[in-house]
Amino acid sequence: MEFQFNHNGQAYTFESTLFHDLSTPIRNGSENVNAYYLEDPKFEPFKAGGFVGSVTQGGACNCEDITFNAHGNGTHTECVGHISDGGQTINACLKDFTTMALVVTISPEHLDNGDQVLLKGSLAHYDLNSVDSLVIRTLPNSPNKLTRRYSGTNPTYLSPDFTALLATHNIKHLIVDLPSVDREEDGGLLKAHHAFWQYPENPRMSSTITELAYITDEVADGHYLLQIQIAAFESDASPSKPILYPLTKI
Repeated sequence: MEFQFNHNGQAYTFESTLFHDLSTPIRNGSENVNAYYLEDPKFEPFKAGGFVGSVTQGGACNCEDITFNAHGNGTHTECVGHISDGGQTINACLKDFTTMALVVTISPEHLDNGDQVLLKGSLAHYDLNSVDSLVIRTLPNSPNKLTRRYSGTNPTYLSPDFTALLATHNIKHLIVDLPSVDREEDGGLLKAHHAFWQYPENPRMSSTITELAYITDEVADGHYLLQIQIAAFESDASPSKPILYPLTKI
């Protein structure tokens, strides 16, 4: 089905069946992306009395208990409640599920201490005022991001100046293919998170950060319609499915 909309005086069309899924699947066991030393997801048939929630084990239907942690077991979208004491939930904070997004590809800078960081200078040539969301693909890019074990590897992260710049340009939704916008071990400061949400000075309650996405090489840099799909968790984060729709100007 084809849809048409206007953004900043420009008309666009997109086809609902043509899209790029940026999510990493959550599977039972170890064949998942994983970060922060979290346990792997567990999918187990529910059992009660003589009932077993597995057709292969003789049950009438499949009914699984699933144990996972959104922050390290796959693509997830989080709200300011991730760093606040106010109890904000992603289900309450995320209201604009569909926005204009810009996809950019960035190579991290290598610091003297061995860290790899995205610095705000890498955004100098992009018009951030024309979009509501930013999707960042980091280099190198490889399908092993779908199953990479990040714990203890000090992955690439974003500088606080980088995320502060996004807040200045009112970027509401940030999507990255990293386990976190902050350094793996930073003493609990989470400066990039704080800078993006402007917390606690001026909290941006409706803004979100999506981490552990995967943007394939076939997704060209440029403008897309972004849709963020979440489960209705009353928690600071939810597993999510960011979808990009290619656009045609008319």
